[in-house]
Formats: sequence, C-alpha cells, structure tokens
Amino acid sequence: MSHVHHHNEPNKTNLLISVFLNATITIAEFIGGILSNSLALISDAVHNLSDTMAIVISYIAMLIGKKDSTAKNTFGYKRIEILAALFNAVVLIVISAYLFYEAYTRFINPEPIKGKIMFIVATIGLLGNLISVLLLHKDSTHNLNIKAAYLHLIGDTLSSVGVIFGSILIYFWNIYWIDPLLTVIIGIVIIKATWSILKETIEILMQASPVGLDLKEIKTELEKHPDIKDIHHIHSWRLSDNIIHFQCHADVNKNLPIKNIDKIRIELENTLHKGFGIDHITIQMELDTCTEKSAIV
Repeated sequence: MSHVHHHNEPNKTNLLISVFLNATITIAEFIGGILSNSLALISDAVHNLSDTMAIVISYIAMLIGKKDSTAKNTFGYKRIEILAALFNAVVLIVISAYLFYEAYTRFINPEPIKGKIMFIVATIGLLGNLISVLLLHKDSTHNLNIKAAYLHLIGDTLSSVGVIFGSILIYFWNIYWIDPLLTVIIGIVIIKATWSILKETIEILMQASPVGLDLKEIKTELEKHPDIKDIHHIHSWRLSDNIIHFQCHADVNKNLPIKNIDKIRIELENTLHKGFGIDHITIQMELDTCTEKSAIV
C-alpha cells in the first residue's frame, strides 16, 4: 500500500461566512444596478454571484469528496470537485459573453445613470469582498476550488474599485460611457481568471500527466536501481488537483524470489514518493514478459 497524504482541510466557517457576504453583496448590487441604471454594477453583481457559486460549489464538493469509496466508485468522489470547477468556469464565460453584448448596446445608446447610488453600493461591495479575500487567503494555496473562489474575489475587489471610480466620473461629469467600458473590463477579468481554471480542469479530466512531473526523469531515476533493467508502460494522472497516481511496469535483471522482488518494488515506491511526491503507486514487476517496451504506450 502506498502512502496517502492527509491534505489540509479548508476552513468551513470561513467558507460559509464568505458565501453569506457574497450573496448579500450580489443582491445589493443587482438592486443598486437597477435603481441607478448602471450596467457596471450589474456586471459586478454577476461577478459576485459567480464567486458565491464558486464558493458554494467548493463547499458541496468538499462534503461529497469526503465520501468513502464504493464498489462502483472505487476512486471515491474526489473528482466531483473538478467537475464543479469546470461547470462554474463554463457558466462564467457564458455570462461574460452576454455582458459584452449588453455593453455594446449601451455604447451605441448611452443612458443616464445615478452616480450617487452607484458609489454607495460599490463601496459596500468593496468592503465585503476585502473581508472574504482575507478569510480565504490561507486555504487558496492548496485547494483548486478555493483558489478559484479566491481569484474571483480578488478580481471582484478590483472591479469594485473600478466601479467606485466610474461612479465618481458619472456623478460629477456625467461621463456615461465609462459604465459600459467598465462592464467590458470586468467581463475580461472574469474570462481571464476562468480560462486558466477551465484549462486545468480539462487537463485533469483528460488524465493528462501532472504539470511539473517529468516522466523521462522518473524513468531515468527508477532505472538507476541496480536490479532494474527497464521501466516501461508509464502512466501518471491526477485524480483531483492534489492527488497524483502513477503506474508502470518494471523489468528486473534476473529471476529472483518474490520476497526480493517485493523489496525492490518498495524501494522504487519510496523513490517515487520521496523524490517526486507521488502518493498512489502501482508497479507491475516483470522478467522479460512484455514484448512492447516503450516508455509510453
């Protein structure tokens, strides 16, 4: 049995407080956006809604991901987090595209906006976002879903600053075109943050080798073992954003008792675990049984 890391659990209380804060800001900004006729506020509300969704999904995924493996789902439910992150990313990109269209119509037909309401609501939004950013900062380093939510929140904080700035221009100088411009900028921020998450979730679902894991280097390292002739049929993939699986065939030099073979296998597993941080390892020990000896099959 290979080693299993106990990964740091995200702080549930902080997550729930962030959800509550974000949901409140979202509602305030939607209402404020309608009352002030500001599209930028509404897009900021969407941005906040997306964060609320991201955090809720992280929370649900965290609870489901902890369920034990079953005879049907032998890998457990960890991958639900990846599916959740993917769903969230797609929804965000679709909403952003719609906002671009709305902003375009506003550029052509500018509408008057109430700058004062816009300013007050955006300031409330900024404060709420800052608190959430501080709450999730620690967990964002070791959990893909929390990281997604955290990145959204930083984007939100910046977009709130932008909306506050825009509301001042509108209030004092009636520069109405700043509103659709801000909407487009916020949309770009959403898409940019989401794109990298979309890419990573697709890589995980496609069973791609983890970024930063050099399979050639691993092969070379394992073949340094005095009893190993050849390492081939290598596969490595991620179950979730922090659980790496690895399997390969290992050809030994000569016919050895199974006790010795086991000792070699454990030594190879230790090399993988200590040198490359791989948790789940399956090594098929052989003596010239494979006709096809390619490293990657």
